[in-house]
Amino acid sequence: MPPKPINWRMYSKMAVAGLTCCVGGPALIYYVSPTEEELFLRYNPELQKRSLENRVGKQEDFDNFVARLKEYSKSDRPIWVEAEEAARKKSQWQD
Repeated sequence: MPPKPINWRMYSKMAVAGLTCCVGGPALIYYVSPTEEELFLRYNPELQKRSLENRVGKQEDFDNFVARLKEYSKSDRPIWVEAEEAARKKSQWQD
C-alpha cells in the first residue's frame, strides 16, 4: 500500500491561521491600546493639574527606588534579604 499523499491544503490553512494569531493578535493590541498622552487627555482638568504637580515627586521616588535596587543587587544575597536588612537598619536608626 503506497503512503498517503501530503495534504498541502490542510497544512497551508494551519500555517495561515497560526500566522494570523501570532502576528495579528499583537498588532491588534498595539492598534487598540491608547498612548499615555491619549490617556492623560481623557483625565478631567483637575486630575491633569494634580498629575502634573506630582510628576516630579513621583519621578524622584522612582529614581531613588531604582538606585536602592542597584545598591541591593551589588551583594551576593537576594535583593529581598538586602531590602529587609536595610529596612531593619532604618527602623533602628529612627528609634
